[in-house]
Amino acid sequence: QVQLVESGGGLVQAGGSLRLSCAASERTFSVYAVGWFRQAPGKEREFVAAISASGSMTYYVDSVKGRFTISRDNAKNTMYLQMNSLKPEDTAVYYCAASVKSWYTGSYEREYAYWGQGTQVTVSS
Repeated sequence: QVQLVESGGGLVQAGGSLRLSCAASERTFSVYAVGWFRQAPGKEREFVAAISASGSMTYYVDSVKGRFTISRDNAKNTMYLQMNSLKPEDTAVYYCAASVKSWYTGSYEREYAYWGQGTQVTVSS
């Protein structure tokens, strides 16, 4: 069972940048597709981005396209989310998740078996 730990959250002004990291406990990290989700106060958790196990496929929700970039370094068992041009509406707890389907880059939460505890991102206006 893979354990995921997010880091890199914090407080940033609108227009600023943050890079989130998601470190996995297993050397088999490279077989999992991974994704980022977020949950804003009073709202349901929503999909943000995903990347396949090999890194060859990525997918983003429309609201972050052109601003966020998902990537991974399988040698370091780590996934990243580079967030640029941040907006107050990006404020949320960000979660990383892993799917045993190596090719999966979709948005269905049920396809992700493993989840981290989340990291808070706050964007001030």
